Amino acid sequence: MSNPLKVAVLGCGSVGSQVVRLLRAQADDLAARIGAPVELAGVAVRRLDAPREVDVPAELLTTDAMGLVCRGDIDVVVEVIGGIEPARSLILAALENGASVVTANKALLAEDGPTLYEAADKAGRDLYYEAAVAGAIPILRPLRESLAGDKVTRVLGIVNGTTNFILDRMDTAGSGFDEALEEAQALGYAEADPTADVEGFDAAAKAAILASLAFHSRVTAADVHREGISEVTAGDARSARDMGSVIKLLAIAELRTTEGEGGHRDEAVCVRVHPAMIPRSHPLASVREAYNAVFVESEAAGQLMFYGPGAGGAPTASAVLGDLVTVARNHRQGTRGVGESAYADRTVVPMGEARTRYHVAIDVDDRAGVLAAVATAFAGHGVSIQTVRQEGRDDDAQLVVVSHEATDAQLAATVEELRGMDIVRDVTSVMRVEGTEE
Repeated sequence: MSNPLKVAVLGCGSVGSQVVRLLRAQADDLAARIGAPVELAGVAVRRLDAPREVDVPAELLTTDAMGLVCRGDIDVVVEVIGGIEPARSLILAALENGASVVTANKALLAEDGPTLYEAADKAGRDLYYEAAVAGAIPILRPLRESLAGDKVTRVLGIVNGTTNFILDRMDTAGSGFDEALEEAQALGYAEADPTADVEGFDAAAKAAILASLAFHSRVTAADVHREGISEVTAGDARSARDMGSVIKLLAIAELRTTEGEGGHRDEAVCVRVHPAMIPRSHPLASVREAYNAVFVESEAAGQLMFYGPGAGGAPTASAVLGDLVTVARNHRQGTRGVGESAYADRTVVPMGEARTRYHVAIDVDDRAGVLAAVATAFAGHGVSIQTVRQEGRDDDAQLVVVSHEATDAQLAATVEELRGMDIVRDVTSVMRVEGTEE
């Protein structure tokens, strides 16, 4: 076989330790698949004496991550430390020193992916990141390679296991948000500080990456409309069940046709992350507990769904090793894989132009004429009502309205008017509804 392929791993936490374990446990198979043995050349860690899930020979451990990536004899750097810095500086240094990079860093890719791509192009090296979105699920490679001859029109996904577990418990066990979050933390599905997950930051970064690949345009996390699940109530979950639906935190990226100058029609991108009700007949409705799934719609292939464990050390390490094999093969053959594809350069439209249906719960006075007044408010902003029902009587009276498709701006204006009406005590819930109208 050829000379060994030297690999440096940055980070030895839950994912990094599993990468190290698989590199050693599957060494013979990896060598056969690549055509050269893989040599673990070093593992950069924050503390040498920290407890680890796997035993790493002391001579491989170092706290000098920059020194490791700048050695000059490293062929591939695997970055699994996360965050923006020092990860960005380490990846750029690795590329400048002749190493290809495999990363799982969704936050960095969503914030500054173009800088990394440009550095990889300048160095003539690979940048692969399948593990950055949905753990072990192969979704990025299909978008940028398998579907390269097709036109993707929509990507709809559950890409955060923590929030899916919480919402699943609220649906199946009737738990409140706080109770479900505590259970997720006890089981290790949620961090002690769950903000990145429950407020949608994690899913927004992944949505930006998915949209960039699907629509051949640069999309950053700042372009993504983001709402979390902390305001979802047990009452919302009950209302969804009454509609034959379930609430999921969805990452949605879709092409929209916009009217340009002189009647010219342009395509733009809309990217959003928010909780939504979906019919139980939709494939994503059956995604339970901490699993992830991504639903892709394209003109020729139609509808495709990718499902599996979206997080965890071993599943994520599986995606890292898959990229490592590809990068190693390219290295041996003196070739490169697919780089950035941003030729379409589509505009990202604001959330106000996004179109969907809505579920609105309104506490109202229980007297004649209320329904007509509420319906008039909806009609005045161009929002057509699909269904309406009253729950409770007297002081507990509530109207539950489900609209036909409208823009987010139209719905926001409707809710603002409703809250100013004398007959409305409160608008207690506004939830988007995705899926085919029944």
